[in-house]
This record gives sequence, structure tokens and C-alpha cells, in this order.
Amino acid sequence: MIEFKDIDRHNFFDVINLRVADEQQSFVAPNVFSLAQAKAFSECLCLGIYHNKLLVGFTMYCIDFEDKEYWIYRLMIDARYQSKGYGKAAMKKLIERIKQDQKHHVIYLSFEPENNQAKSLYEKLGFKPDGRVIDGEIVYSLTYSNK
Repeated sequence: MIEFKDIDRHNFFDVINLRVADEQQSFVAPNVFSLAQAKAFSECLCLGIYHNKLLVGFTMYCIDFEDKEYWIYRLMIDARYQSKGYGKAAMKKLIERIKQDQKHHVIYLSFEPENNQAKSLYEKLGFKPDGRVIDGEIVYSLTYSNK
């Protein structure tokens, strides 16, 4: 079972030591950068992704300061735990968490065009390209109803 935990003094070093596979390094910022970014961008919420009390990944999301919509800025699963369904399960749980805010009806994310694994996952979860490219990344959105 996937659960999220806040990043604190008890898991900070474990989170920053998570790594994607070597060939994925250019697709996601290191977690230490994301945690620093969240300090400067207080709207960002960072969470450890756990499977049965085992830290397997990291995510960061927020209501974007500029467009006032939800963005999933980071999702990473450590190389040791990839291809076990944790990324998909974490995304589903994060989407459900965001949907609890009934004032919003869209979630955005972006990814490197070469990241076919992410593209496949996001499309399976219902995300669609919205036609934008921001900082070289393709923007996808998921529109939903809270009914």
C-alpha cells in the first residue's frame, strides 16, 4: 500500500539519497534541489512515497503561484524500486488527494519529451497534452469533476 509522509528530520537524508536510474538523470531534478526549491517556493508540498513503511520515492506538488492551478512538479521512484507499480500507485493517490480540493478541476504536469516512460504513465492515468511546451518540457493536463 502506498502512503505519503512529510519530509522531516527523520527521513530527510533518506529522501535526498533516492536516485533514479542513470539514464533518467536528465529527466528529474535531484530531490535535494526540489527540497531547496520548496523552501523558497512555500506553496510547494514535498512528500516521501512509502510502500509498507519502505521509502520508495518522492513527489512535490502545489497550487502554482502564477496560474493558481494544481501542478505536480516532481514524481520520482528510486531506481531500486522501479517497475513495481509504485509510480502509478503514487500518482493515483496524489490525484485523489488533489481532487479533495473542490475549487479546482485541473491538474498540470510537465516532462522531458524523451521521457517515454513518464508519457506512457501519464496518458494511462488520463492526462492529455495541452499544447504547451515550457522550458523544453511538454505540458499535460488532467481535467476532472468532483461530482
